[in-house]
Amino acid sequence: MTTQTDIPRAGTTERRSWLRDHSELGVSTLLLVLGVLVLTDALTMDVDLTQRGPVGPRTVPLVVGAGLLVVAALLAVDVLRGGRGQAETGEDIDLSEPADWRTVLLLAGVFLGAAVLIDPLGFPVAGALLFWGAAYALGSRRADRDPLIAAVVSLVTYVVFNNLLGVPLPGGPLMGVL
Repeated sequence: MTTQTDIPRAGTTERRSWLRDHSELGVSTLLLVLGVLVLTDALTMDVDLTQRGPVGPRTVPLVVGAGLLVVAALLAVDVLRGGRGQAETGEDIDLSEPADWRTVLLLAGVFLGAAVLIDPLGFPVAGALLFWGAAYALGSRRADRDPLIAAVVSLVTYVVFNNLLGVPLPGGPLMGVL
């Protein structure tokens, strides 16, 4: 016995098939939305105080936003002409294995933890925890070496950004020491 829900509607399967064959248009739409967002933010940016010459803070966002729009248009044209993305060949991964959600969740937790701890502890400590946690999540179990490397990388990153590039990062309790 067939019910009304068992009978496919006319045009439904053709629409699903067309959408499935042109699924890359979703990526094109995402790039279009991101490009419009970046351009809108760049054009509404207040730059009176920071403008010091012909190349100001708007330049890079305008170039990136325009680039996103161009790539979105080129991708849409390619997909509508029958172009398709290449399927993953699995050269370095086994596609029959399930995703390693433990690693993904550990990395997400470490990243969110560092984002929460950056204000109270400062970048050097939060960055060291981030680098150490990422190394652990990705499989390193060298407890003698990993914390030291994480601390050095975090301190070097802090010094480069804060002192050399002039990008202020929160120092936390170590602010007076560094």
